[in-house]
Amino acid sequence: APPELRATCQDCLVVEPAPAPADPDESLPAEDQDGDKDNLPSDPDELEKYVKSTGFYRNKAKNIRLNCQRLIEVYGGEVPQTMEDLTSLAGVARKTANVVLAHGFGINGGVTVDTHVKRITNLLKLTKSDNPVQIERDLMKLLPQPDWENWSIRLVYHGRAVCVARRPDCDRCTLIQNCPSGPKILAGKKP
Repeated sequence: APPELRATCQDCLVVEPAPAPADPDESLPAEDQDGDKDNLPSDPDELEKYVKSTGFYRNKAKNIRLNCQRLIEVYGGEVPQTMEDLTSLAGVARKTANVVLAHGFGINGGVTVDTHVKRITNLLKLTKSDNPVQIERDLMKLLPQPDWENWSIRLVYHGRAVCVARRPDCDRCTLIQNCPSGPKILAGKKP
């Protein structure tokens, strides 16, 4: 995947709030300085400051502008509700599309595989792959469809709070009895 699509920054930075505009009445202008009614700042630097903390902000800002235009021109201003349409948008891969489908539309079209899901799924020996698409396929075979997105969320939180990559807290792990790597980690060996 292109670098801007990889998990390259900490979770806390992604959810960090963007700086508020100096004048809240100007946050969504009816028309930009360029005369378009796209509600985006006409100056790319202005948009970049809102996504700067997430890394690769220039590409992300460019993709936001492209996608806003495409959503209006191709999808009538609506966010599409299929994997194919979502992944046709600039900078959108399966992970993002799965999140949008599940949380935006209640559609469990796949299992969201981020860095935590990938790592913990491998620790639990639920897959032999490091490829997110293959991991998703493997998990879709194992889990009932209504649980696909909740599984991802649970593993993400577990990976943040308990099974932290650099210092897993196996003593607190509720999955330790099912984790083939747990005894090795507890004994101080690499899994």
